[in-house]
Amino acid sequence: MLKPDVFRSYAARPERIIEAVRGNPDKRTIIVDEVQKVPDILSAVHSLIEEKIKKTFVLTGSSARKLKQSGIDLLAGRVLYRTFHPFLLSELAQPPDFEKLLELGLLPIVISSPTPKDTLDAYVTLYIREEVQQEGLVRSIGNFSRFLEAVSFSHASLLNVSNVARECEVERKTVEGYIQILEDILLAFRLPVFTKHAQRALVSRPKFYIFDAGVFHSLRPKGPLDQPEEIAGAALEGLVAQHLRAWNAYKGNHYELYFWRSRSGVEVDFILYGKNDMHAIEVKNSNRIRPKDLRSLKEFRTDYPHSRTICLYRGNEKLLIDHIQCIPVELFLKQLSPDFELSSLFA
Repeated sequence: MLKPDVFRSYAARPERIIEAVRGNPDKRTIIVDEVQKVPDILSAVHSLIEEKIKKTFVLTGSSARKLKQSGIDLLAGRVLYRTFHPFLLSELAQPPDFEKLLELGLLPIVISSPTPKDTLDAYVTLYIREEVQQEGLVRSIGNFSRFLEAVSFSHASLLNVSNVARECEVERKTVEGYIQILEDILLAFRLPVFTKHAQRALVSRPKFYIFDAGVFHSLRPKGPLDQPEEIAGAALEGLVAQHLRAWNAYKGNHYELYFWRSRSGVEVDFILYGKNDMHAIEVKNSNRIRPKDLRSLKEFRTDYPHSRTICLYRGNEKLLIDHIQCIPVELFLKQLSPDFELSSLFA
């Protein structure tokens, strides 16, 4: 539907897809790309599915916003929902240098480019223009661009909407709408706090992540007052977050993803809560493990004795310290293929 002639044809007559399917009885798979451009086509697809014509429909899109706003039939109960993500390290035969990954991320279009930095910057600019400006999702693209810079400082942190609103000089309600747009166009996600059987007072605000470490790097303003290790730490945590999210999706969402943070500031970066097990994962941008690096995992295990605890760090050795698996982060991420089980780390 990105092709202008195809878009015009199906926007004018969405039922045209019925004629196309019936006119090609030998075709067993029908793929509609960027389906959100013509949301009314879903009703036509629905009618074909109801005819039980033994064909497979693959409907892909880069935004759920227009589909939700249109209020039309979303094929509930008749389709399987699947998500694509940036590459996992396990999908790459020759992964780039790890430091480069933190800067460039794992978008396929960037990984395959001979000039990845330029491609990444162009992707961010074009994505904003095509998915936000052209779709008319915001009134002022200038306000939205300032918001993107401001919210990039919240990456891998507790989301404080009021602070973001002050930084980009727009109303809080507008910022809340902007954040929802980012989630709808699959550019960001929020991680809720783990509160099941809570033993202590916990924070209530979610953590915020831009969906790819490279996109975060491209959006994040940098200046002489910025500490490189702070940006690198946020990028590393984001890289782990996007891997866990993708790996979990490809496994069929066996786990619910959370973080844990007490009111006193004790925090564990990721909690994976499954039907039969629970894992707590802390990420450290350091090449060695210090006692204080494991303190939050020990605190969490005090409240949840049956949890399994993992510390990911930038060193080269696998260690077992106080029943905590300490694993080089690059090694851990390379293991995350859809058939990998976290329990194997504790065998």
